[in-house]
Amino acid sequence: MRELEDPNADARTDVNATKVVENARVVTPDSIIEGGVRVKNDRITAVGEDVTGDASLQIDADGSLIMPGLVDLHGDDLEDHVHPRSDVRVDTPMAFQSADRANVAAGITTKFHAVSFIDRPSDDRSVELATNLAKEVANVDSLLADHRFHARCEVTSEAAITAVEGVIDRGLADLVSVMTHVPGHGQYRDYDTFEEWFETRSSRSREAARERWDETRGISREDIQAASERIVDVAQAADVPTASHDDGTREEVEWAAEHGIDICEYPITVEAARAGVEAGLVTGMGAPNLVRGGSQSGNVATADAIAAGAVDALMVDYHPPSLLNAVFVDTGEPLPKRVARVTKNPAEAIGLPERGRLEPGARADLIIVETDETPVPTVRRSFVAGREIY
Repeated sequence: MRELEDPNADARTDVNATKVVENARVVTPDSIIEGGVRVKNDRITAVGEDVTGDASLQIDADGSLIMPGLVDLHGDDLEDHVHPRSDVRVDTPMAFQSADRANVAAGITTKFHAVSFIDRPSDDRSVELATNLAKEVANVDSLLADHRFHARCEVTSEAAITAVEGVIDRGLADLVSVMTHVPGHGQYRDYDTFEEWFETRSSRSREAARERWDETRGISREDIQAASERIVDVAQAADVPTASHDDGTREEVEWAAEHGIDICEYPITVEAARAGVEAGLVTGMGAPNLVRGGSQSGNVATADAIAAGAVDALMVDYHPPSLLNAVFVDTGEPLPKRVARVTKNPAEAIGLPERGRLEPGARADLIIVETDETPVPTVRRSFVAGREIY
């Protein structure tokens, strides 16, 4: 087959080449302006009407939106690429590459892979697998986006705690969250909810569900908090941001804030989401929840939490395309505020304030998004640190 030639190929990938995207609607942190963006090296040098001039690459956006590249703090979709079917294992480099392309196509330029440190064979999850993925995420070549590791620690498991401590000590964790995914706690605190989940995910009987419930609900809140504090202390000593997961009450969120946790992710009630915002934690909810119109688990709807003023950031959870699509769900708010939930706000929460914004001096992570000629918002082009990668 004849190889197609691209006369601009060198300019697209050369970080030193000056690039201009013009004739666009540019979503800045505060407004939408007509004009374009000028990029030199890995930085944005100009935004607005006056971006023309000599450039190695000029792109006519034809009226499309230019947005910052999306920043996802919690996407567990990598696990689906590792195990596309139950008990079917794909080689790690292939899994990372397919996850990379799927996220780039969804507009995500900074990705935190949320991998569960928990031994749960029915979900193809194990502490050993999570540890191996932590080792691999920084070493996989030829990836397009910026990939980072989010260690989700099941604090009722000593094996998980020890493994996450090791991952932190080796400098492999970029974000750590503490979670309690056992019956009697978190989103499984109600028996009927747990039983329904158990029957859906397992072929075992209701009697088995009751046995598991009785085994684990005896774990005290004090034990959970002591284990969480152990992990949080190790992460903070290594200057790694931390998150609490599936908080359901104001008391749980206030405990997290008192212990220096940075992010309240997936609160399961409006009360907990409000408490997160009031305590100064960055409060993040699921983008698929907003796009679908509600929680798949019967928890609070993201739209209701937004209406209560209690959502700072949105996250992929299990479906990368929902992050971009969530921006265009009408919440009665201006577009820049909705865009900030998937760009500027999560970037700032994780200590990357130069990302997630289109303004001079910011890192040149940006996407061109078509909204008029396609059934759903579609990424046409992506740039990561000044290089066109999609």
